[in-house]
Amino acid sequence: MPASDGHSVSPLKNPDGTKPGLAPLTSEADKAAARALIRSLATKGRGPKTGYDRDEFGYAWMDTADGVPWARNGCDTRNDLLKRDGQDVRFRKGSTCVIVAMTLHDPYTGRTIQWTESHATTVQIDHVMPLSYDWQMGAAHWTKDKRERIANDPLNLLPVDGAANSAKGDSGPATWLPPSKGVRCAYSVRFAQVSRKYEVPVTAADQRMMLKQYGG
Repeated sequence: MPASDGHSVSPLKNPDGTKPGLAPLTSEADKAAARALIRSLATKGRGPKTGYDRDEFGYAWMDTADGVPWARNGCDTRNDLLKRDGQDVRFRKGSTCVIVAMTLHDPYTGRTIQWTESHATTVQIDHVMPLSYDWQMGAAHWTKDKRERIANDPLNLLPVDGAANSAKGDSGPATWLPPSKGVRCAYSVRFAQVSRKYEVPVTAADQRMMLKQYGG
Protein backbone atom coordinates (compact mmCIF):
# COMPACT_ATOMS: atom_id res chain seq x y z
CA MET A 1 0.00 0.00 0.00
CA PRO A 2 1.13 3.59 -0.48
CA ALA A 3 2.71 5.32 2.44
CA SER A 4 -0.03 6.70 4.71
CA ASP A 5 1.32 10.12 5.47
CA GLY A 6 -1.92 12.05 5.91
CA HIS A 7 -0.55 14.36 3.24
CA SER A 8 -1.79 12.89 -0.06
CA VAL A 9 -5.14 13.81 -1.58
CA SER A 10 -7.50 11.76 -3.76
CA PRO A 11 -7.31 12.84 -7.40
CA LEU A 12 -11.07 13.31 -7.41
CA LYS A 13 -10.64 15.99 -4.74
CA ASN A 14 -7.72 17.55 -6.59
CA PRO A 15 -8.95 18.40 -10.11
CA ASP A 16 -6.30 21.05 -10.78
CA GLY A 17 -3.34 19.09 -9.41
CA THR A 18 -2.30 21.72 -6.87
CA LYS A 19 -2.62 19.38 -3.87
CA PRO A 20 -0.06 16.67 -3.11
CA GLY A 21 0.13 13.00 -3.90
CA LEU A 22 -2.26 10.27 -5.00
CA ALA A 23 -4.37 9.04 -2.11
CA PRO A 24 -6.29 5.82 -2.84
CA LEU A 25 -9.99 6.00 -3.64
CA THR A 26 -11.95 4.26 -0.91
CA SER A 27 -15.69 4.98 -1.17
CA GLU A 28 -17.98 3.20 -3.61
CA ALA A 29 -19.26 6.59 -4.79
CA ASP A 30 -15.72 7.67 -5.69
CA LYS A 31 -15.06 4.39 -7.49
CA ALA A 32 -18.27 4.80 -9.49
CA ALA A 33 -17.24 8.35 -10.43
CA ALA A 34 -13.84 7.04 -11.51
CA ARG A 35 -15.38 4.36 -13.73
CA ALA A 36 -17.66 6.92 -15.35
CA LEU A 37 -14.71 9.24 -16.05
CA ILE A 38 -12.62 6.48 -17.59
CA ARG A 39 -15.49 5.18 -19.72
CA SER A 40 -16.07 8.70 -21.08
CA LEU A 41 -12.60 8.92 -22.66
CA ALA A 42 -12.16 8.82 -26.43
CA THR A 43 -10.02 5.96 -27.70
CA LYS A 44 -7.77 5.44 -30.71
CA GLY A 45 -4.56 3.70 -31.65
CA ARG A 46 -1.16 5.26 -31.03
CA GLY A 47 0.20 7.09 -34.05
CA PRO A 48 3.83 7.21 -35.16
CA LYS A 49 6.50 8.75 -32.94
CA THR A 50 7.99 10.50 -35.96
CA GLY A 51 9.19 13.99 -35.14
CA TYR A 52 8.87 13.62 -31.37
CA ASP A 53 11.42 15.53 -29.30
CA ARG A 54 11.17 16.64 -25.67
CA ASP A 55 11.93 20.19 -26.78
CA GLU A 56 8.67 20.24 -28.76
CA PHE A 57 7.02 20.64 -25.32
CA GLY A 58 9.30 23.46 -24.20
CA TYR A 59 12.41 23.27 -22.07
CA ALA A 60 12.31 21.54 -18.69
CA TRP A 61 11.29 23.06 -16.35
CA MET A 62 9.88 26.38 -17.47
CA ASP A 63 7.95 28.94 -15.43
CA THR A 64 6.31 30.54 -18.45
CA ALA A 65 3.69 27.96 -19.54
CA ASP A 66 0.77 30.34 -19.29
CA GLY A 67 -2.59 28.80 -18.42
CA VAL A 68 -1.46 26.32 -15.75
CA PRO A 69 -1.23 26.78 -11.97
CA TRP A 70 1.90 28.51 -10.68
CA ALA A 71 3.01 29.84 -14.08
CA ARG A 72 5.23 32.93 -13.75
CA ASN A 73 5.48 32.67 -9.96
CA GLY A 74 9.26 33.04 -10.10
CA CYS A 75 9.89 29.34 -9.42
CA ASP A 76 10.35 26.64 -12.05
CA THR A 77 7.91 23.74 -12.40
CA ARG A 78 10.19 21.15 -10.83
CA ASN A 79 10.66 23.10 -7.61
CA ASP A 80 6.94 23.92 -7.49
CA LEU A 81 6.22 20.19 -7.52
CA LEU A 82 8.85 19.31 -4.94
CA LYS A 83 7.34 21.98 -2.70
CA ARG A 84 3.83 20.62 -3.31
CA ASP A 85 4.59 16.97 -2.54
CA GLY A 86 7.63 17.11 -0.28
CA GLN A 87 7.63 17.28 3.48
CA ASP A 88 10.29 18.73 5.77
CA VAL A 89 11.37 20.82 2.80
CA ARG A 90 14.67 22.73 3.02
CA PHE A 91 15.50 25.57 0.67
CA ARG A 92 18.84 26.78 -0.64
CA LYS A 93 20.14 29.58 1.53
CA GLY A 94 18.56 32.87 0.51
CA SER A 95 15.92 31.20 -1.70
CA THR A 96 12.22 30.50 -1.24
CA CYS A 97 12.17 28.42 -4.41
CA VAL A 98 15.14 26.10 -4.85
CA ILE A 99 14.73 22.97 -2.71
CA VAL A 100 17.87 21.17 -1.57
CA ALA A 101 16.37 18.48 0.69
CA MET A 102 13.00 16.98 1.56
CA THR A 103 11.13 13.84 2.50
CA LEU A 104 8.98 12.28 -0.22
CA HIS A 105 6.38 9.60 0.37
CA ASP A 106 6.56 8.11 -3.11
CA PRO A 107 3.12 7.16 -4.42
CA TYR A 108 4.43 4.69 -6.99
CA THR A 109 6.41 2.40 -4.67
CA GLY A 110 5.15 3.32 -1.20
CA ARG A 111 8.74 4.10 -0.17
CA THR A 112 9.74 7.07 1.94
CA ILE A 113 12.68 8.78 0.26
CA GLN A 114 15.03 11.16 2.05
CA TRP A 115 15.97 13.26 -0.95
CA THR A 116 18.86 15.69 -1.29
CA GLU A 117 19.95 17.83 -4.20
CA SER A 118 23.31 16.03 -4.32
CA HIS A 119 21.47 12.81 -5.28
CA ALA A 120 18.95 14.54 -7.52
CA THR A 121 17.93 11.59 -9.73
CA THR A 122 16.62 9.51 -6.81
CA VAL A 123 13.45 11.58 -7.27
CA GLN A 124 12.27 12.36 -10.78
CA ILE A 125 9.25 14.26 -12.06
CA ASP A 126 6.93 11.90 -13.91
CA HIS A 127 4.53 12.99 -16.62
CA VAL A 128 1.59 10.77 -15.71
CA MET A 129 0.53 10.86 -19.34
CA PRO A 130 3.95 10.71 -21.04
CA LEU A 131 4.81 13.43 -23.52
CA SER A 132 5.65 11.01 -26.32
CA TYR A 133 2.27 9.34 -25.70
CA ASP A 134 0.66 12.77 -26.09
CA TRP A 135 2.61 13.27 -29.31
CA GLN A 136 1.42 9.97 -30.76
CA MET A 137 -2.16 10.64 -29.71
CA GLY A 138 -2.44 14.04 -31.35
CA ALA A 139 -0.10 16.56 -29.71
CA ALA A 140 2.10 16.56 -32.82
CA HIS A 141 -0.60 18.80 -34.32
CA TRP A 142 -1.10 21.08 -31.31
CA THR A 143 0.19 24.60 -30.87
CA LYS A 144 3.48 24.97 -29.01
CA ASP A 145 1.61 26.75 -26.19
CA LYS A 146 -0.70 23.79 -25.60
CA ARG A 147 2.24 21.36 -25.57
CA GLU A 148 4.01 23.55 -23.02
CA ARG A 149 0.90 23.55 -20.83
CA ILE A 150 0.55 19.76 -20.67
CA ALA A 151 4.29 19.43 -19.99
CA ASN A 152 4.14 21.82 -17.02
CA ASP A 153 0.63 21.27 -15.68
CA PRO A 154 0.77 19.98 -12.08
CA LEU A 155 -2.23 17.79 -12.92
CA ASN A 156 0.09 15.74 -15.13
CA LEU A 157 3.16 15.77 -12.87
CA LEU A 158 4.28 13.77 -9.84
CA PRO A 159 7.62 13.63 -8.04
CA VAL A 160 8.32 9.90 -7.74
CA ASP A 161 11.00 7.29 -7.19
CA GLY A 162 13.53 7.74 -9.99
CA ALA A 163 13.89 4.05 -10.78
CA ALA A 164 10.12 3.60 -11.06
CA ASN A 165 9.89 6.56 -13.42
CA SER A 166 12.68 5.18 -15.59
CA ALA A 167 10.97 1.78 -15.73
CA LYS A 168 7.73 3.42 -16.89
CA GLY A 169 9.27 5.19 -19.87
CA ASP A 170 6.49 6.32 -22.23
CA SER A 171 4.13 3.49 -21.33
CA GLY A 172 0.38 3.80 -20.94
CA PRO A 173 -1.51 1.92 -18.21
CA ALA A 174 -1.86 -1.24 -20.33
CA THR A 175 1.89 -1.84 -20.11
CA TRP A 176 2.88 -0.06 -16.88
CA LEU A 177 1.18 0.65 -13.57
CA PRO A 178 2.74 1.76 -10.28
CA PRO A 179 4.33 -1.13 -8.36
CA SER A 180 2.24 -0.18 -5.31
CA LYS A 181 -1.10 -1.83 -6.09
CA GLY A 182 -3.03 0.35 -3.65
CA VAL A 183 -2.45 3.48 -5.73
CA ARG A 184 -3.28 2.04 -9.15
CA CYS A 185 -6.91 3.19 -8.98
CA ALA A 186 -5.85 6.76 -8.17
CA TYR A 187 -3.16 6.66 -10.87
CA SER A 188 -5.77 5.60 -13.43
CA VAL A 189 -8.01 8.50 -12.43
CA ARG A 190 -5.16 10.97 -12.76
CA PHE A 191 -4.29 9.60 -16.21
CA ALA A 192 -7.95 9.97 -17.18
CA GLN A 193 -8.14 13.52 -15.79
CA VAL A 194 -5.24 14.58 -18.00
CA SER A 195 -6.82 12.84 -20.99
CA ARG A 196 -10.09 14.67 -20.42
CA LYS A 197 -8.57 18.12 -19.77
CA TYR A 198 -6.38 18.11 -22.87
CA GLU A 199 -8.69 16.01 -25.07
CA VAL A 200 -6.03 13.38 -25.60
CA PRO A 201 -7.50 10.00 -26.56
CA VAL A 202 -6.23 6.85 -24.88
CA THR A 203 -5.77 3.44 -26.46
CA ALA A 204 -8.56 0.93 -25.98
CA ALA A 205 -6.11 -1.32 -24.13
CA ASP A 206 -5.19 1.49 -21.74
CA GLN A 207 -8.86 2.26 -21.09
CA ARG A 208 -9.57 -1.43 -20.35
CA MET A 209 -6.64 -1.62 -17.94
CA MET A 210 -7.74 1.53 -16.11
CA LEU A 211 -11.26 0.15 -15.73
CA LYS A 212 -9.85 -3.17 -14.55
CA GLN A 213 -8.46 -1.38 -11.49
CA TYR A 214 -12.09 -0.81 -10.47
CA GLY A 215 -13.32 -4.27 -11.40
CA GLY A 216 -14.95 -2.79 -14.50
